[in-house]
Amino acid sequence: MVELREHERRTLAALAELGGKTSLEQLISHSKLPDATVMRADMTLHEKHLVAIHEKKQTVLKLNEEGRLHAKKGLPERRLITALDELGGKADRGKAFEAAGLEKQFIPIALSWAQRKKWTTLDSKTNTIQAAGEKLLPRKGKSIGERVIQAGTPEEGDDERLLKFLSEKEQATVESLNPELREAVPVLKGRKLLDVEEKTRRFLELTEEGRTALKKGVKAVSEVTQLTQELIISGKWRDIKLQKYNIKAPVAKTWPGKKHPYLQFLEEVCEKLVNLGFKEMVGTAVETAFFNFDALYTPQDHPARETAGIYYVKSPTEGSIENYKEIVANVKETHKNGWKTGSKGWGCDYSLKEARRLILRGHGTCLSARTMVSKDLEVPGKYFSIVRCYRPEVPDKTHLTEFNQVEGIIIDKDLTLRDLLGVLGKFAVEIGGADKVKFRPDYFPFTEPSVELSAYKKGYGWIEFGGSGIFRPEVTMPLGVKEPVIAWGLGIDRLFMMRAGVQDIQYIFSQDLDWIRRKAVV
Repeated sequence: MVELREHERRTLAALAELGGKTSLEQLISHSKLPDATVMRADMTLHEKHLVAIHEKKQTVLKLNEEGRLHAKKGLPERRLITALDELGGKADRGKAFEAAGLEKQFIPIALSWAQRKKWTTLDSKTNTIQAAGEKLLPRKGKSIGERVIQAGTPEEGDDERLLKFLSEKEQATVESLNPELREAVPVLKGRKLLDVEEKTRRFLELTEEGRTALKKGVKAVSEVTQLTQELIISGKWRDIKLQKYNIKAPVAKTWPGKKHPYLQFLEEVCEKLVNLGFKEMVGTAVETAFFNFDALYTPQDHPARETAGIYYVKSPTEGSIENYKEIVANVKETHKNGWKTGSKGWGCDYSLKEARRLILRGHGTCLSARTMVSKDLEVPGKYFSIVRCYRPEVPDKTHLTEFNQVEGIIIDKDLTLRDLLGVLGKFAVEIGGADKVKFRPDYFPFTEPSVELSAYKKGYGWIEFGGSGIFRPEVTMPLGVKEPVIAWGLGIDRLFMMRAGVQDIQYIFSQDLDWIRRKAVV
């Protein structure tokens, strides 16, 4: 007769009741024992060769919030083509969207996917949408000259069938899907309608020794898990059997508090730069247009200064630049005629009222301008900042209206473009984990030459990080700096995306606790 602890005996008996083979989840449910207890029992039974443990990797799928919405209402392109069918197969774009009841954020998605699936065509001249490949037929009760398109709604696609299938279940595995639905998984995943998680499922099976033990009978032994004061004083500890602990046995997962993976990354970058001798630049999120644009030789009629390119503060509208009268005068003359820089300037009027305008910081380079006018500026010197910036961008997988930027400048005599490229390459490889880097000529009003940095990582692809260059004399001389200054402003959000293998920038600011808990430090 085999001696087992009570929970091991119950686990073995429950496995036999389930036919001798089952999943860990089913065994826990059937035995009515706690998860950790069953897992420890399984490990012990496995070591005694009474149970065999098999592992199977599975890809688990479940709809996210947007996926559930489309499962209920229909994909945006389906809602559009259905509305178009009801309107006779051809309609004004605005009228078609209104009839479809599409939310504002789904209008471009509906239009794009309807055209991609070749369900519709768009006439940009007349601003009308038409069902593709349909015939024009006479409208009943009207003259022959008045015709209407006889539209028909396309058949349900595999992506729609998968959406419907997952809406009926809490979750499903890729392995359980038929080939047609399996091919639709990348489509819904690419449209960010699915949460995909790789899981390892455990299956338990009675061995021959386990079956034999059950036939002969299993004796439950009583073991004490805690040696108490009473047992010691009474002397009963001599007669009891203490339970042995298996420190290798799996236990229930616990999630202790930790920093967000992205915050850990930012702190790591900051620490590396400090160790390399850089000093940190700090500033406020609300900045004057003078330091954000004028001091960086950006003309006051530049498109980046329009409301489509920057956020203006509603109240108060202006800030003070009284402490920088001499510098403001230098910058003003530089904009008008080039001042002493050897440049012709922009040849335009300069408004002090425009210079005082308050905005939300559009880039971290404004901190570089403030640092160069500081009495604490050191030459030679190296400075950096990691700051939140704000621009009215159209959000996509690499753009947000709020983003972080790592900004840096190095001031020293005899600096060249080669020095700048070396710094950029080190950033991409050591901080972003890139395999290759690429430099392209670019243009910024405040640097010449200007360089754009892109990097490549195997399995991830190419991504653009940002711009850099050598500050023009029109920037440095009015601010009182005579030495060359190399500068860069990189999207550190994108550096983290490459390092962590994240495809969508919105995900690094996610409140998905499961992802935050499981994401290892990168």
